[in-house]
Amino acid sequence: MNTTNKNITFKGGPLTLLGKELRVGDFLPAFKLTANDMSDFKSESLRGKTVILSVVPSLDTPVCSIQTKRFNQEVSGLGKDSGKEVIVLTVSMDLPFAQKRWCGAEGVTSVVTASDYKYRSFGEAFGVLIKEWGLLGRAIFVADRDGKIVHLEYVPEVSTEPNYEAALKKVKEAA
Repeated sequence: MNTTNKNITFKGGPLTLLGKELRVGDFLPAFKLTANDMSDFKSESLRGKTVILSVVPSLDTPVCSIQTKRFNQEVSGLGKDSGKEVIVLTVSMDLPFAQKRWCGAEGVTSVVTASDYKYRSFGEAFGVLIKEWGLLGRAIFVADRDGKIVHLEYVPEVSTEPNYEAALKKVKEAA
């Protein structure tokens, strides 16, 4: 396992990210996650769509909840002018049952959630696996319809929110 060059912290304490550090211009790595119905969710299903990959440690924490609800609110207006489909995929290590329960309890209907709990390969492929916790670090990846990354943010402090405006601006440009 290679460690990314990204240093992150949780409330000031250092954490280690494992995996490949991605950059703008790279293509999204292929991945397989588990959907809320326990089926496989494969990256191929995102082809032809503008994608926001919203990566969070756990939906049952305050900042992750805020982040997911914010993208749920924003996604309804994205891509409408261009007629292109925009999808927000929130990825965590939460069990699919917990993701489904959380979405239902919070009224989140416009964001797709999927889990890396089963295959445990997404975190390393995207450079977001927190070594000390076995959870995913907070990050945003925006990819165009060809799967090319047009924006990314490895959030340096796990307990803070990402820069929503920067990500949404890139989505509007890519859609």
